[in-house]
Amino acid sequence: MLTKYNRSIYNFYYEWWKNIDKFIFSLITLLFITGLFFSLVSTSLLVSDKLDTNDYTFFFKHLSFVFLGMILIFIFSSISEERLFKISPLIFIFSLTFLFLVPIIGIEVNSAKRWIDFYFLPRFQPIELVKPFLIILISLILCSEKYKSIYFKYIFSFLITLTIALLLAAQPDIGQTLLVFFSWSVLIFISGINIIFLLTSCLILSSALYLLINFVPKFGYIKNRILSFFNTESGTHNAQSEKAIDSISSGGYFGKGLGEGTLKNRVPEAHTDYIISVISEEFGVIAIILILLMFLIFIYSVFKKVYLENEERTKLILVGCISLILVQAMIHIGVNIRLFPTTGMTLPFISYGGSSIISISILSGIILNLTKRKIR
Repeated sequence: MLTKYNRSIYNFYYEWWKNIDKFIFSLITLLFITGLFFSLVSTSLLVSDKLDTNDYTFFFKHLSFVFLGMILIFIFSSISEERLFKISPLIFIFSLTFLFLVPIIGIEVNSAKRWIDFYFLPRFQPIELVKPFLIILISLILCSEKYKSIYFKYIFSFLITLTIALLLAAQPDIGQTLLVFFSWSVLIFISGINIIFLLTSCLILSSALYLLINFVPKFGYIKNRILSFFNTESGTHNAQSEKAIDSISSGGYFGKGLGEGTLKNRVPEAHTDYIISVISEEFGVIAIILILLMFLIFIYSVFKKVYLENEERTKLILVGCISLILVQAMIHIGVNIRLFPTTGMTLPFISYGGSSIISISILSGIILNLTKRKIR
């Protein structure tokens, strides 16, 4: 017999399950399961060899991150919209504090200081926590009735974005910097910005990036990556991309078979930055097409909800979240097939990485929250 407490918990779970969009939730779950599957069959043995163990340490770490991610999805999808909008600026400030601390207490990996080492979450990347709440904060600013001038809203949101971009540039992490500016650009564009203002902003940002790359020694690595991208005969990062695209070609339509791929042994961090190539080599282009199809269905399902939504801030947040996922996936795939220079961008839902999984889980929770059935 159910006690009053147990009944209230049951009713809470029942209401959550009844109101969320089950199709979108199923797609999110399927994408996470796909990532778990490929981490198990494609890279666990490699990492086990590196750690000199015979177990599935890599897979179980990935599984623990996904489990934490599902908890975050439930938390952010179950709270009310108003509470989500109230706590988001606070979480943004909290996460921004960690981003400020990166130059002070951060750990350096491959000449970049982007991570903070927590006991319970080693090598956590604060920007992954900042991005979801930056989208909400900018959307709230653009839709706020407190500020009457639309240009004040644009400038205010730009200054917040610029602060984050400068912190990222100092790490340095130009890939995430461009992703943050892209998110801001998408949000102000769909909010109805004057096209001249937008073009002027893009011109200023492009000029600033050009000056940084060419005249600030710290950002010389970006210039080297771009030059090596166009020069097929030189460059370490170019060699990684060449190996990745060779792996995709050698895999063909149906792949070499389970465990037969060699890319994961030849390219550092293949299980994060080049996971698409690893999958394609062992399981073929067919597997990549199926993954892309899942992403497209997911994106279409969210945009269909946006079309039916009446509230402006909800539209902005949904478009911002799904655009962030879409562009990150496009950049990852573009690097793997050598359309873009190496950026170190993970594939949402699929790549290994605690910070990345936490970020995409929060984004998914926000999407589920804003697409669930409204109780009138």
